[in-house]
Amino acid sequence: MTPSDDVRESYIRSHRGSLALHEEAMRYFAADGATHSVRTGDPFRPYVTHAAGSRKWDVDGNEYVDYTMGHGALILGHSHPAVVSAVREQASKGFHYGENHELEVRWAALIARMMPVAERVEFCAAGQEANMMAIRLARLYTGRRRILRFTNSYHGWADELSAVGAPGCVNDCVTEVPLNDIAAVERELETGEYALLISEGGGARMAGRVPANLEFQRALPDVARKYETLYCVDEVVTGFRDAPGGWQGLVGVSPDLATIGKCAGGGLPVGAVAGRADVFEALRPGSTQTRAMHHAGTWNANPLAAAAGVAACSLYLDGVPQTEAGEIARRFRDEANDVLHRAGISGGLYGRSIVHLYLGPVRRESFDPDYEAPSTDVAALMGAQFGAVGERLSLHLLQRGVATLHGSMFVFSAAHSERDVEETLEALEASLGAMRAEGSIPRELVLS
Repeated sequence: MTPSDDVRESYIRSHRGSLALHEEAMRYFAADGATHSVRTGDPFRPYVTHAAGSRKWDVDGNEYVDYTMGHGALILGHSHPAVVSAVREQASKGFHYGENHELEVRWAALIARMMPVAERVEFCAAGQEANMMAIRLARLYTGRRRILRFTNSYHGWADELSAVGAPGCVNDCVTEVPLNDIAAVERELETGEYALLISEGGGARMAGRVPANLEFQRALPDVARKYETLYCVDEVVTGFRDAPGGWQGLVGVSPDLATIGKCAGGGLPVGAVAGRADVFEALRPGSTQTRAMHHAGTWNANPLAAAAGVAACSLYLDGVPQTEAGEIARRFRDEANDVLHRAGISGGLYGRSIVHLYLGPVRRESFDPDYEAPSTDVAALMGAQFGAVGERLSLHLLQRGVATLHGSMFVFSAAHSERDVEETLEALEASLGAMRAEGSIPRELVLS
């Protein structure tokens, strides 16, 4: 056994129950035994039994400080008492009525109260569905077909949400342009062919792994309206996470449409489109056949999800959870940058309540880590050269009781504490030290 195998073998020994489940899962699930493409890793991810607050536990009894947080859905932390109570109460009343109900009205009212764009709200079952609906509404409203999006952005895996050229996708009506290039946006929109311009809140991938500069984001609504194209902010990740009004409220952007998910459901599945009332006319009974849209969905605003959503959104109104998550995340981010520097490794951490770890040459002398990254090299930020180092770091952190998304993303909640940060910083420092000792940090990343 080589030194670089030590942590892997140790992980397997301490995760025997997860190994057994992983081996069984491999019989059923094609994605290396996982039901989600990012829940994979070498040798395997832990199989979790329960979670509370900032922590979760696996089948072997291992405890983790959790920085996956339901892929960003849990700004309140796991199993918040108010959400749990609401779901329990609703479960005793019924899971699904097949009818309209009061909770869906209260839920929409809370969303409209927080997001000024929400003259209308239409629920569905997932953020991806919301983006699909936004595209359809924009086409019906404008009479155009084409969609403009940004390279490296993620809006879902359906054909017209996937990256241009993705295998198996038919998205010949979709064009991609580079993020932060307003001239490229204008060149496309001036053709008069585009129904919708869509961008993620904060930039590409999980609130800005590739950040969008603020001037650029604030220019997008005006450029879109200049060419009679609708502008949609995809707030599936950032909605109610950055601020009660989402990313648009944080930076002062006024879109025509916004899509939401994740935090809006308090931990249960949800998607929704919010926006200008006139754009939603296609859904009104009696709309002309050429402009009509039929929107069905078994799980749209179902009572269980609505109960969780009302409970969670009621807690978002005052902005306290968002402030708490942001403050603890910034403390970790700043001190983790010191850890990285002490370890003699090139890179940096940036982001607000979702903190991204970049490994590579630092291209900026100074930058605002709330909104900017240590590099402007998009491929480098996406992990093109050193992504495997993040994967290795993820394994080291897991073995030390810290669960992240591929070692390169730390998703915070209001439930994370000073103790969590201290333990995570210790685990990070120990992991980086072990990686240097085992030779898994490439020489290009070593500063000293």
